Amino acid sequence: MKISIPDLCLVSLIGVSGSGKSSFARKHFLSTETVNSDHCRALLSDDENDQSVTAEAFALLHQIAGARLKLGRRVVIDATSVQKESRASLLQLARDHDCLAVAMVLNIDPKICEERNVTRTDRTLKTHVVRNQHRALK
Repeated sequence: MKISIPDLCLVSLIGVSGSGKSSFARKHFLSTETVNSDHCRALLSDDENDQSVTAEAFALLHQIAGARLKLGRRVVIDATSVQKESRASLLQLARDHDCLAVAMVLNIDPKICEERNVTRTDRTLKTHVVRNQHRALK
């Protein structure tokens, strides 16, 4: 399958934790194009799992994404974005910079995501978190 994406656009990788967003981004996009919400948390608190800095992390994510779009560069958002509100802010960011918004939804069976999350060494997620994210995605 070949997917063509414009050079200037905001791509949002949407999916529950463990759906493969980061792996997909590494395989298909430049590392410089990808802005990862967990990485933004780590930049601010030295811990990508620190939920207490989520608001600040997403402000940073939007700032970086906006700067890239202003410079005419593609930006790929690697965050769950399963809630309508989080996608709305990304759509507005694309509108603010007169560029296309592209959604790529990784709708993976939640059981697979749960299994992947169990083997992760970088974080621990409760099963109900993945189920809640999957419900929001639907």
